[in-house]
Amino acid sequence: MSRVAKNPVAIPKGVETKISDTEVSIKGSKGNLNLELHRLVIVAQDGEELKVSAKDASRSASAMAGTFRSLINNMVVGVSQGFEKKLELQGVGYRAKAQGASVNLTVGYSHPIDYKLPAGVTVDTPSQTEIVITGADKQLVGQVAAELRDFRPPEPYKGKGIRYADERVYRKEAKKK
Repeated sequence: MSRVAKNPVAIPKGVETKISDTEVSIKGSKGNLNLELHRLVIVAQDGEELKVSAKDASRSASAMAGTFRSLINNMVVGVSQGFEKKLELQGVGYRAKAQGASVNLTVGYSHPIDYKLPAGVTVDTPSQTEIVITGADKQLVGQVAAELRDFRPPEPYKGKGIRYADERVYRKEAKKK
C-alpha cells in the first residue's frame, strides 16, 4: 500500500465533507471544491478524518490511493486556509495592475497584455512590480501563476522578466570581445 495513503486527512473545524461513490465535495470558508474519484480508490470518513484506500492490492491502485489522498488534503487546506503564489516583475517599465477579474501587464511589448482570471482566483498588486495570486484550488493558483510568468519569463543575461518570488535566475556572462 502507498505510504502516503496510510496517513489520514484531518478535517479542521468549519469544513464540511460529502462523500459519494464517485465524488468528494469539501466546503469551507474559502469556497467549495469537488473531486471526481478514480475507480480504484475508496474514501471513507472516520470521525474528524478522511481515510483513502485502494480497492485492490494492485500497484496502480496503491499509486492512485496516494495521489488522491494528496489531492483531498490539498482541497481541505485550500478551503480552510487557501493558497498563495507571489510573482515579481523585474525590468525597466515593467508594471502590473489588477483590474477586477483581469490583470493588465506592461512587460516590454508594443501593447499591454490583458489576462482574464478564471473563477475562484483573485489577484492583488501591492506594488507595480508585485503580483499576489490567491485561491482555494492549488492547481488553479499554480496554473494562473505559470501562465502569467509565460508572458515574459526571466532571461539569463540581465534577469528581466516575470519570476516567482522565491525563484533564483542563473545569470550568464556576456559575450567577450
